[in-house]
Amino acid sequence: MKAVFIVYNQAHTEKVEYVLDQLGIRGFTRWNNLSGQGSDTGDPHMNTHTWPEQNSASLTVVNDEKVKDLLDKVRKIDEINKNVGIRTFVWDIVTMY
Repeated sequence: MKAVFIVYNQAHTEKVEYVLDQLGIRGFTRWNNLSGQGSDTGDPHMNTHTWPEQNSASLTVVNDEKVKDLLDKVRKIDEINKNVGIRTFVWDIVTMY
């Protein structure tokens, strides 16, 4: 099992939900109204007058077999408009009950 953490500009919310649904990933948790800045590229998303955009994030735990498809679909979202911003991080799940 893998934990997949997706951080994205809130403009991508419907696209991320669509991808999860398309892959049959039913369980996830989403956080809205997040602030942050990418480590290499992209503008800050700070929900301020100067930097008005905001991020959201979704966390899901999936079987290893679904990770590649999920990463591929997220990469396609990013390729459409790299300036909007979306990143994915994957962790091993050691224990789950």
